[in-house]
Amino acid sequence: MSEAKRLHPAAIIFRAINAIRQSIFGLLPIILLASNDGLFKYVILGVVVLTVVFIIFSVIGWMKFTYQLDEDQLRIEQGIFIRKKRTISKNRIQSIDLSQNVIHRIFGLTKVQIETAGSDQDVDAALTAVTFTEGQWLHDQLKAKRPTVTNSDEHLVADESKPEIDYPSRTISFQKLFIAGSTSGSFGIILALLAFLSSQVETLIPDKIYQDTTTWLVSQAIETIVILSILFFIGIWLVGIVGTIIKYGNFTITRYEEELYITRGLLEKKQTTIPLKRIQAVGITQSIIRQPLGLATIFVEIAGGETDKQEGTNTILFPLLRKNKIHDFLNEIIPEYSDLPENYTALPKRALPYYLIRSIWIPLLATIAVGIFFIDWIWIPIIVLALSILLGVLTHRTNSFNLTESMLTLQMRQLSKEIIMLKQKRIQAFEKKQHILHRKQNLASLKGSILNNFFGRDYRLSELEEEDVDRIADWYSYTEKQGSD
Repeated sequence: MSEAKRLHPAAIIFRAINAIRQSIFGLLPIILLASNDGLFKYVILGVVVLTVVFIIFSVIGWMKFTYQLDEDQLRIEQGIFIRKKRTISKNRIQSIDLSQNVIHRIFGLTKVQIETAGSDQDVDAALTAVTFTEGQWLHDQLKAKRPTVTNSDEHLVADESKPEIDYPSRTISFQKLFIAGSTSGSFGIILALLAFLSSQVETLIPDKIYQDTTTWLVSQAIETIVILSILFFIGIWLVGIVGTIIKYGNFTITRYEEELYITRGLLEKKQTTIPLKRIQAVGITQSIIRQPLGLATIFVEIAGGETDKQEGTNTILFPLLRKNKIHDFLNEIIPEYSDLPENYTALPKRALPYYLIRSIWIPLLATIAVGIFFIDWIWIPIIVLALSILLGVLTHRTNSFNLTESMLTLQMRQLSKEIIMLKQKRIQAFEKKQHILHRKQNLASLKGSILNNFFGRDYRLSELEEEDVDRIADWYSYTEKQGSD
């Protein structure tokens, strides 16, 4: 058993920053109101006092936090008023991720995020600041199948009788990251975020500045406004590119015997471990911009844990890859899912009306409303309606499936095109749906459910041939029987 250790003193900074960040949004309205009432100096005094309190509690919290590595478990004790003692068995640990933000890298530190087999955050652990050597040592000892040494400064001697294994690995160049950022579709997200922030900030801008700015914009010639708008959109586009490069810079994925290991990030360096047994599905997605360029992103759905909260429900395996290179990538990095089909079973033609109705009913109502009340602007909803019809047709043509002995592959579209590969044993539930019109036309819809980072993820395919859905249901039921033997 190793001795109980404290985190690096820089953990005090992270605790204080986190506490201040959580409080700032609640205090900001009070500060703004007080500044208008002539009480700003008292607000500043209050902020200083609160900052001092946060620092004091951060120091005490750091002193009360210790961790200890036993032969087969990690023990953590923490808490100021209420003491918590947490024990995490080495056998329950699914992944150990290391990440470094700017402050970490300045001090040569890393954050160690430990994830267990369950989805309960209370049984996971995070060491917010340890030396990088210590973080690597913890990673090696908690994941290794050899006995644990008692001192992190000891060096493990490699077994020279065994040849060094050349594990397959892939990286992505900055040129490809530039293309990934250019075609990521983050333009719309950034624009929506700016629109939201502007609506909130508008109330905080003094009336005189707001009126002067608005008057200046209105007084400009149309050419100036057009140029400013173009420059604004170019700026947003460049922000998306820079964000992608910062997030995925120095991206490397390596395949080991039982896990995938990903490192990425320029400013905040992250090292993520994905155990193969936690992978529930492998997906390939193409945005509407990337489809004609033959580019795609590969991701995985993971059961339990929190590999990366910011990634949403899936984890990126590779940010950008040409479509004709996907099979080679899967065969090298994750051969369990390398059987990517070339041919799919398409939907019947009689399913097309359902896709058109779902696609156009809202634009159709909008067109009718505008035609009644704003006839001069009728061309706008008509264009939207035409695009909706096109989307409905493309969705009907894209949606399809492929079934083999061990895998169900679904091809779907909303705006982006997505291919999902589902292993038999990873599907948690299967559902067949029919309404009265479906039954008359021998159509049916399916829903397959898997586990992921949260509670579950459903994949749906509508208006298939009923006999195809029954065949998939029999395939799934047979799997269940096999698992019970």
